[in-house]
Amino acid sequence: MYIRRTRFDDLDDWLNSINWRRVRFKTGVPIFRFIDFYVRKVEALSEFVGKAAMYLLLLMMAILLYSVVTNAFHHPVIWVMEMAQFTMAAYYILGGASSLKHGIHVRMDFLYERWSPYKKALVDVFTVFFMLFYLYVMIKGGYESSAFALEFDQRNHSVWRPPMAPIKIIMTCGMALMFLQGTAELMKDFCRVLGRKM
Repeated sequence: MYIRRTRFDDLDDWLNSINWRRVRFKTGVPIFRFIDFYVRKVEALSEFVGKAAMYLLLLMMAILLYSVVTNAFHHPVIWVMEMAQFTMAAYYILGGASSLKHGIHVRMDFLYERWSPYKKALVDVFTVFFMLFYLYVMIKGGYESSAFALEFDQRNHSVWRPPMAPIKIIMTCGMALMFLQGTAELMKDFCRVLGRKM
């Protein structure tokens, strides 16, 4: 009986003849150099901003302590609670990229923790796109909201009436940094899937 070869058989033969280990480590060296450079720079920026943001917690505590002292002397100030809220928002938004870098965000680890590093990286390569899309939408909205706040001098509806532009700009920058760190995580997972150490 004669079995006719198809072009898919030829493709299979060609794929089997390739030394994939050599391709994995030798091909595309410039792109892996770029990935290494990009990941190192983004992670250094995330780490710097994250360490600087840690001090915002001390600033928030000082603001609240000031509120306690002024209330004890019957001289309350109207700006304390809002300033503490703005400081807290800046603290957790600016620290987001550093948290993503160190993998300390809250996640559902019911199945994920049981997987091998290869399987984790393979799943992360696909699921990170959901996070990047969400961050893109948030950055776009944050940019438009910040531009509106700057153009029309938007102020909070309170007795103190602080301008909203500074906190909106800080939050948009924090989300943009988290987007950059997300792309760096995508590149690291891609390299892990290919068997390259970062």
